[in-house]
Amino acid sequence: VQLQASGGGLVQAGGSLRLSCVASGFAFESYTVGWFRQAPGKEREGVSCLTSSDSSTYYSNSVKGRFTVSSDNAKNTVYLDINSPSPEDTANYYCALNPTYYFCSGSECHAQCFRRASNGYWGQGTQVTVSS
Repeated sequence: VQLQASGGGLVQAGGSLRLSCVASGFAFESYTVGWFRQAPGKEREGVSCLTSSDSSTYYSNSVKGRFTVSSDNAKNTVYLDINSPSPEDTANYYCALNPTYYFCSGSECHAQCFRRASNGYWGQGTQVTVSS
């Protein structure tokens, strides 16, 4: 499995940006995929996660309401739409994907989605820089 992330760049605060993660090397049908970010001097943070089994999506509190994760199985691509970014969103963004079927119910699904994605394959990062 290979993941290719793209779409990063310089964006003004309050603008918008779309990141893409193209996957190859497996049947893009059953998967758990997460978007993570890491800023210099900070720990890696999971910002959004999606499970293909039921299209459930999860977001960190820091991005909820501003970021949207989606997928296009026909294009083997996962997207992260970033709206109304602030300079605090500046980071290197990574996609991670676990190419196996997974279904979750209950209160632990948020954490389990990110955990499962992070235990899969990782793409290279794409830098997002938000100017004030």
